[in-house]
Amino acid sequence: MIMPFTYAISPHREPLKSTCWLMTFIVLFVGVWLNSLIGTSDISNWWLENALTFLSLAFLVGSYRKYQFSDLSYLLICLFLCLHVYGSKHTYAENPFGYWLQDALNLSRNHYDRIVHFSFGFLLAYPMREMFLKWFCFSRRLAWVLPIEITLSIGALYEIIEWAVADLFFTEQGVTFLGTQGDIWDAQKDIFLAFLGAMLATTVVSSIRRVLKIHDE
Repeated sequence: MIMPFTYAISPHREPLKSTCWLMTFIVLFVGVWLNSLIGTSDISNWWLENALTFLSLAFLVGSYRKYQFSDLSYLLICLFLCLHVYGSKHTYAENPFGYWLQDALNLSRNHYDRIVHFSFGFLLAYPMREMFLKWFCFSRRLAWVLPIEITLSIGALYEIIEWAVADLFFTEQGVTFLGTQGDIWDAQKDIFLAFLGAMLATTVVSSIRRVLKIHDE
């Protein structure tokens, strides 16, 4: 029997031991994460890149007892974390998939970092909306707007953290961690792509809901 797949509007959540979907996502992520650690080409960079991964997992585990996301949100979160930790395996600037894409599309640089920044907004806007709508009981309007604003804020904060790590605390890993590849507008482009991803995600979800005439409870 296939377990039901829950969405933000689903009224119930299954406990961890009863849902095969969440267990599947956990196994998938742990596999990708361990692979990134075992095969990393720069262990110091791996630890730096995964600092936020540890914080994200701490939030997800700590909040689970009282609040649970839907299966769709956990899937989107899992996909983003997998993209992020895969980037930490080879460093973002030297990611093999990014090089393949660069050759295939005749691009000027390795754009894997751009993909992850876009995915931050595109994949996490829906879980953020669900959190504000279901956990904090905010209005529908705020639940649509806040994910976009927070994506911009976190994107800017992350760029500040990158600067601090590269210029103040871990200067030896600075260039590798930043991965700007000579682009002086790298930070601004990263923030814009995250913003664009969040805008696109909210537009897609809003359009689907309008077509299917779905309403929040």
